[in-house]
Amino acid sequence: MTIAKWGIRAGTALAALAMTAMAAPASAQELSANELVARNLAARGGAEALAAIKTLRFKGSLRFPGDFLLSYVETRGRKGPGGDDAVRVDATLQGLTVVQAYDGKSGWTINPFQGRRDPETMSADEARALADSGRIDGVLLASRASGATVTALGREDFDGTDAYKLKVTEKDGDSFVYLLDPGTFLEIAVTETRRIRGAETVTEAEFGDYEKVAGVYFPMALENGPKGASQRSRITIDTAEANVDVPTDFFVAPAAPAAPKPAAK
Repeated sequence: MTIAKWGIRAGTALAALAMTAMAAPASAQELSANELVARNLAARGGAEALAAIKTLRFKGSLRFPGDFLLSYVETRGRKGPGGDDAVRVDATLQGLTVVQAYDGKSGWTINPFQGRRDPETMSADEARALADSGRIDGVLLASRASGATVTALGREDFDGTDAYKLKVTEKDGDSFVYLLDPGTFLEIAVTETRRIRGAETVTEAEFGDYEKVAGVYFPMALENGPKGASQRSRITIDTAEANVDVPTDFFVAPAAPAAPKPAAK
């Protein structure tokens, strides 16, 4: 199953996005990287609305190949304790919760399915990948301030859609090739290339079912997996809320319990 052409739920969304679409002639005009980023920003809801979002919380489900279904909660925050945007994902199955988090500087995880109930530190590569996925602005719009290089690559057919193609190359060399819908200028797919533990890893994702949260459009459906994989994991968001109260230590790894003292002889 793919989500190449998800619709937009809210009826008002079509009217709002139509205004953006009117700015783009039907002809296949070429736009610069800066113009594409600007149109994506306007389509998402604009800089002011985006900056007003300090925290985000998504709740829904995560389905893995093999039909494993987990409850899913993702919380994002600007300027976590480590200084950068922070993110935490809690996925629960049969009373056991896997946690993956980035506190703005480093990442950690708890995976009881592997018999580990204490937090473990992620590698720098894995933490960076989680950090990118959890940015409130998203990698594309975060590139405006991150120093990443953005390059327009013309057009590419995506399931019959003549999508705009845009590449973001981060300072460390990781890259993201986005496809933007030519009518709405929202992201419909991305191919991500990065190095994890010294090996190049390429993943693909498709976005859809956009809804407004505090005046900003976010995808409520996402499918992703290794490039060329026949099966992918799927995240479906049921509810989303902006500017929720999040404790200051929410993204920070909990301290491991102290080892028991040896019994007195």
